[in-house]
Amino acid sequence: MKYNTQEKTLPMPEYGRAVQKMVDHAVTIEDRAERQRCANTIIAVMGNMFPQLRDMPDFNHKLWDHLAVMADFKLDIDYPYEVVKPEALHPTPERLPYPKGGIRYRHYGRCIEQMIEKANTMPESEERDELLRLIAAQMKKEYVLWNKDNVEDSKIVEDIREYSDGKICLKEENLNLGIYRAPAQQKNNGKSKNQRRKNKKKY
Repeated sequence: MKYNTQEKTLPMPEYGRAVQKMVDHAVTIEDRAERQRCANTIIAVMGNMFPQLRDMPDFNHKLWDHLAVMADFKLDIDYPYEVVKPEALHPTPERLPYPKGGIRYRHYGRCIEQMIEKANTMPESEERDELLRLIAAQMKKEYVLWNKDNVEDSKIVEDIREYSDGKICLKEENLNLGIYRAPAQQKNNGKSKNQRRKNKKKY
């Protein structure tokens, strides 16, 4: 007995191997009229396999597309529709543009640079001051997460001044960033999730 794993891979597995063998046979028929009749019969069989889809638009068109794919586009018949082209089956995706330009400090990331550039264009106001405080707080968190050590507010103030080309000069006493420590990694101690849940229920 021959297993399916020993057979060639089906291009359209939803139709099964029996239909695929019918298509393979149709490709070998030399008489064009007979080959056309065979193709029409195969389409009827394929359509009967999915009667619930008959009311869908372009259902018959899709069947002929599938027939062409199953025949590896080697079935020379008069198709009632313009079938799909081989190159359209696996189109090459467009290349995504990659952001250009280096990041000044990797531990802050590009978003911090963009936010400081935005704040640099804003007029002096409470909204701008609040934005800068939020930026400074986020910078301190990012710094600590990267370096695992606390950082003085003066360092954050200096980095913001550098980012803004000296246009933003903050005062440490106005920031009040406090102390931020990197979160400790949780240790499972080899226990599974179910075991940890049971331990929680006990208390």
